[in-house]
Formats: sequence, structure tokens, C-alpha cells
Amino acid sequence: MSQNTDREQILSLVKEYCKNYHARPEYKDGDRISYAGRFYGEEEMVNLVDSALEFWLTSGKWTDKFEQEFADFLGVKSVALVNSGSSANLLAFMALTSPLLKERQVKPGDEVITVSAGFPTTVTPIINYGAIPVFVDITIPQYNIDVTQLESALSEKTKAVMIAHTLGNPFDLKAVKEFCDKNNLWLIEDNCDALGSKYTIDGVEKYTGTIGDIGTSSFYPPHHITMGEGGAVYTSNPLLAKIIKSFRDWGRDCVCPSGQDNFCKHRFDRQYGELPFGYDHKYVYSHFGYNLKATDMQAAIGCAQMQKIDFFAERRRHNWKKLHELLSVSDKIILPTPCENSNPSWFGFLITCKEGVDSTKVVDYIEANGVQTRRLFAGNLIKHPCFDEMRKNKTGYRVIGELSNTDRIMRDTFWVGVFPGITDKMVERIAEVILKALEQN
Repeated sequence: MSQNTDREQILSLVKEYCKNYHARPEYKDGDRISYAGRFYGEEEMVNLVDSALEFWLTSGKWTDKFEQEFADFLGVKSVALVNSGSSANLLAFMALTSPLLKERQVKPGDEVITVSAGFPTTVTPIINYGAIPVFVDITIPQYNIDVTQLESALSEKTKAVMIAHTLGNPFDLKAVKEFCDKNNLWLIEDNCDALGSKYTIDGVEKYTGTIGDIGTSSFYPPHHITMGEGGAVYTSNPLLAKIIKSFRDWGRDCVCPSGQDNFCKHRFDRQYGELPFGYDHKYVYSHFGYNLKATDMQAAIGCAQMQKIDFFAERRRHNWKKLHELLSVSDKIILPTPCENSNPSWFGFLITCKEGVDSTKVVDYIEANGVQTRRLFAGNLIKHPCFDEMRKNKTGYRVIGELSNTDRIMRDTFWVGVFPGITDKMVERIAEVILKALEQN
């Protein structure tokens, strides 16, 4: 038998194996309803095994394929696949610290406007580098940055804005982009929870993550597409693209693909830094970088997921809309609303309990009755133990105003899932349990 014949036989068996042992079980009354999860089929498993049979393991042809397909989908010029959404945020921020950006380079002590009602790895790179996060409040029921506070947050040290689209709901990109353009600030869109969300700006509908200077995505299992682990950084700015890939690939100055030598045709004929003339360009480092690449096996799964991304987004919208309709009968909760000029690809359904309703008791009841919930990530990040030393010393960050809405969502807000694995029957059960929890309170 030939290698191709053997491969076809293996992949055919993998397809049958997936059908027989990985089919999603039908929901039955009493089954626990998760807030999120992997949604995949035989295509992902076949791609995974196909890649494994090549045994390239690191980034290669599947990575190239995914980066191109992802760029085409978003309408951007450059995508860098990485090993997680947190690494994507790290690279996005670190790109702004490159000396190649000259007077726009972010330096230690410079300030970055953000929010504390979110996931920590949006803020961690800022703090680790020695820049200063400036925290502003959010709004309810959109749960995104309060754009009326942007001017108050601005100082002569401000260099960037780095914020997330909360659970798929775009922040006010028009206001934030105008603020950044007016003040010559970088804008990083943490798009990890919003892949497929759309926003209309200047009469043109665009995907979130593509309107600022840099966008980031996560491919962790609960997200809009998954590779198990994985993430991406994307931009249409060629200089930023070069810097991002340098930081991802050990800080190398060389742009030769992995496994290729002298792609640039200048491997031994230039002088860099204080190195000897002709020093091997593959081992010249222009940044203090990392190795944050993903594997080809992950990329192969991602390529299969990309074929389903439009379906995923539509199913999330469908589940969100149905849940909104079913819960609208209650006067004890605040329901979420999409940002104006947006069409969100929802990551979850946010609920804020009104005054007098104990959200802890509500959540306890919901969980005890088989529906998984989550709080809005950190709630108020600066209340966490990781900020103990900075709070005590009153250094390392600034706060604008009282963060009163941020504190409220920390106390009163939770969310439930809308991912594609949730059927109409499951949505009805989620709503039934939530309404009973509110009656009990």
C-alpha cells in the first residue's frame, strides 16, 4: 500500500470514530447546561490527525493556511497565530514598546487607558512592563467603557487605549477611535470575546478587532472558535505586523519563515547594532522577545473551525435573542443591550440584579438547578489580591472617579451561556431556572 492510501484509510477511520464516539449527546431534562464548550465535528478531528501524521509539530503549512484564512475573514493584512489569547494581548501591547515606533513608543511610566471590569490579561502586560493602567468606569447595561470619562483619564503621559469588547458587545468604537485619533493614541481592541461581532463606523460595517491599530483573539475552548489553546494578533499596519512577529519569534530581526534560510537574501551582508558586519541575520535580535507560536496541530483544528464561524455567530445571536425575550417578563433584573451601530456575536448573556435582589442567592439557586453561571470575570480587578501591594503603596495605577458601576457589577452581575451547543430547549430551561431563582429571592 502507498503512503497516500494508508493516510486516506487512517483519516476515514478517524471520521467514523468521531461520528461514533464524539457526537454531541441530545439534551435531556436534568442535564447540566454549561456556560460554554467545544463545538466541533469530524472535520476538526480529521484535520488534527492529518497534521499529526506529518509530525511537523511546530508552526508550518497549517499555520500559514489559518493565518491567511483568518486575515481574509477579518479583512486585515496580517495575522500572527500564537499559543493563547493572553499571549495575544501580551504581544499586542509589547509591540507598542518597540523603539521602531520612535516618538510613539510606549515607555515605562507612560499611561494606558483601560477598565478594571474585565479579564486580567488585558491589563497584566501593561503592569509587567512598568506602564501605568488608568482605570475608568463602565456603563450598565452595555458593560463597556464609559466614553464620557476618556477626557478625564487623558494626561501628557497617555500613549494608548487597550480595552475589550465585553462578552461580544462592542464598545463605542466611534467615540473611542475619535478620541485616539485626536490625541495620537494607539488603540488595541481585545477582541477575545467578540470574534464575529460587527460595528458600523463611517457608514462601513467592519468586524471588531479591525478598527483599532491592533486586535487580539483567543481560541480557548469557550470562545467563538477553538483550537484547545491558541490566539491571534492582527493588524493592517505593516510596521506593527513586523514588530508583532518579531516579539512572537524570540525577538528576531529576521523575517525568514521557520525552516527557511536566506528568504530575505541578506543573511550575511549587513551590519546590525554593534555586531560584526555579516553576522548571521537569523540570529540578530531587535527586541527582547518570546517564543509564543502555536503548533500546526492547533492551526489544523482552527482551519476546520473557520468554515463554521458564520454559523457559530448566528447561533449565538439566536440564543441571546431568545433568552432576552424569555427573561423580559421579570422586573427584578436589568437585561443587556447591544452597543449602538453594532451587531454582536455574543459570548454570553449578562444579567444584573436590581437593588434589593441578592445576586449570590440567585446564582446559588441557578447553579444548584443545573445551569452553569459566571461572574463578569474580575468584577473589579483592583480589588483582587494581585493589587494588594499597589493599593497599599498607592502606586502603579490611576483610577478615574469612583468606579461605581464596576463595583456594582462585581456585586450584582452574572452571566449564562449562549454558545452554539445550547439548543432552544436548553435556552428555555435556562430562562425557567433564572425566573424561579428570582421568585425565590
